[in-house]
Amino acid sequence: MHAAPLATSEDAGRKAKEESLLSPRFYTTDFAAMDRLDMSPLRAEWDAMLAEYEGDNNHDHFQRTPEFATEVAQRFSQVSPELRQEFIDFLVSSLTSEFSGCILYNEIQKNVSNPDIKSLMRYMARDESRHAGFINQSLRDFGMGIDMGDLKRTKAYTYFKPKYIFYATYLSEKIGYARYITIFRQLERQPDKRFHPIFLWFERWCNDEFRHGESFALIMRAQPHLLRGGNLLWIRFFLLAVYATMYVRDHTRPMLKAAMGLDPTVYDYTVFEITNRITEQVFPISLDIDAPAFRAGLDRLLRIQTAMDAAKARGGLVGNLQRAGWALAGAATFARLYLLPVKRHALPAQVRMAPAW
Repeated sequence: MHAAPLATSEDAGRKAKEESLLSPRFYTTDFAAMDRLDMSPLRAEWDAMLAEYEGDNNHDHFQRTPEFATEVAQRFSQVSPELRQEFIDFLVSSLTSEFSGCILYNEIQKNVSNPDIKSLMRYMARDESRHAGFINQSLRDFGMGIDMGDLKRTKAYTYFKPKYIFYATYLSEKIGYARYITIFRQLERQPDKRFHPIFLWFERWCNDEFRHGESFALIMRAQPHLLRGGNLLWIRFFLLAVYATMYVRDHTRPMLKAAMGLDPTVYDYTVFEITNRITEQVFPISLDIDAPAFRAGLDRLLRIQTAMDAAKARGGLVGNLQRAGWALAGAATFARLYLLPVKRHALPAQVRMAPAW
């Protein structure tokens, strides 16, 4: 089942507001609990990181060069209608994700008095606002710019406890880095596959994502109770949820990866491997992504999602019953994946790391 094509700003706005297992969400949290965070155990690393944000080495990065429009006209005009749709869907999803971070970070900084957290959130909201605005410029090229003020007012918000925000957002930022840098390196090797100029901005862009992840790593390492005991069950859940969501979503956009010369499965496992290596800085467990049962489980989730999409397209009583059945099958598959053995390791003494991929 193929989604209805995106052709107007209204279509793009509706897509951004969509609520599904695979779509980015907007979040709110417990601001009083955020205010109580204590960064004193890692003061030196924390202050060094805030100084990097203050330096703002990417302040002029998100400016389009004169060649941008020329390259769009020359290269993107030659892509197929199907690839065009997948790319626009990718832009809408990416904008929604970046803007989600902007809103969350801005709301936290407005509602806390803790100077450490207030400063951090202001800097990260600044970065994510630039990212979302830059993506929106490319959507406007297609006549599909999103009204972000309307999106902020009308998209549903999900409440997450602070620790869930830390786990989920840390993973989102780090896997975002791994995704963008893998695409950037691929198109660096094969520039003829770069069908749109926005990919040229991915290297410094993803280093913003990397630093955001470092911030949450420091927050969690400074509150060590978040990384032991029953909280390991939540870490395990969020690792699996993020990896499974990415795997299913990427395989529903096969032409996008093919156009870049990437196989979706190889790409996803490359990203998982990078993310596993990065997250050893803060999580004492990681998923065994090479286990045959893990790979088979992700493939089954993809088949289930495809069947659910077909049932949704069928509609009616039969379609709804089929969707319910496949939803149960998806939950059972996720549970089996969750119960697979994980890898365990000690946390390094030095929390911060460099974006070396």
